[in-house]
Amino acid sequence: MSPADYAGLSNLLMDATIVGYSVAMLVFAMEMLTARVSAPRPRVEERVLVGAGGGDVEATVGSTETSVAEEAPSDPGPGVRSRFLGRAAVVITAVSWLCHVAQVVTRGVAADRWPWGNMYEFTSTICLAAVTAFLVLLVRHNVRFLGLYLLVPVVLGLGLNGALLYRTAGPLVPALHSYWLAIHVTAATLAIGLFAVSAVLSTLYLLAQRHQARLARGASTGAAGLMRRLPLPDVLDKLAYRVTAVAFPIWTFALVSGAIWAESAWGRYWGWDPKETWTFIIWVVYAGYLHARVTAGWRGRRAAVIALVGFAAILVNYFVVNIWIVGLHSYA
Repeated sequence: MSPADYAGLSNLLMDATIVGYSVAMLVFAMEMLTARVSAPRPRVEERVLVGAGGGDVEATVGSTETSVAEEAPSDPGPGVRSRFLGRAAVVITAVSWLCHVAQVVTRGVAADRWPWGNMYEFTSTICLAAVTAFLVLLVRHNVRFLGLYLLVPVVLGLGLNGALLYRTAGPLVPALHSYWLAIHVTAATLAIGLFAVSAVLSTLYLLAQRHQARLARGASTGAAGLMRRLPLPDVLDKLAYRVTAVAFPIWTFALVSGAIWAESAWGRYWGWDPKETWTFIIWVVYAGYLHARVTAGWRGRRAAVIALVGFAAILVNYFVVNIWIVGLHSYA
């Protein structure tokens, strides 16, 4: 096959990936909407007689009441249809992920280089990293609920990527001809994909916490259909922290390897280029997130807000700095 054939195949695989993720997203939504939600158990009290002889007194020894705030969405007891839909959604996601991997590989073959030379290729790889993280989490945790909420931005990102950022496969600009491209950009895209998963989990935490608070007040909840099928807020908070704890050292490595590459390419390790500056700002925000959790016990809402601020900084760095701000990294 010629490079043009591989380029065409890569484009077809991208289309197949978007369609596959879209179908999986819809099936995940159907699973959540068809799952049964456990109803709170009524209060049952057992009374026994305490004492011997006269003056026996009744005492309560047991209660199985579940309060509204404790109405656990963590174990909704799905039916046969819901379980089938959930498994089907995972299979469709995995098949689409294989198409995505093949898309990235064929893009590299078509260009005869590492497939990380422009924003179209970066975005595809970031979305691939996010879906990979989701599939890895599925092996150890019951996070099928995440499939719907993660695939929404992935599908939107890939669709906009093809419509607005597409570039034909071609050679790299001279400044990117280095083995550091594979090292530095791989680390950066993998970290951003993980941070994206953390941002989705942090957003779900805020929504789930708000839903639980409204239930506790007895207020109506318009989004109860999907919100009641999320895990408890504490579970979402811990998952977001664990993903961020994995992503942060990878981002640190990307920062350090970028400095080493800069010294090789431009004769200095650090020059406060806009891209370097925003990369450091992102590092500081997530370092503050982890530090606050470990030392000050910041969890829950405050931690989720910091995580979302960090991801907002990533979006500024990725789109605003790459596209509109002139600097040494403008070729990206």
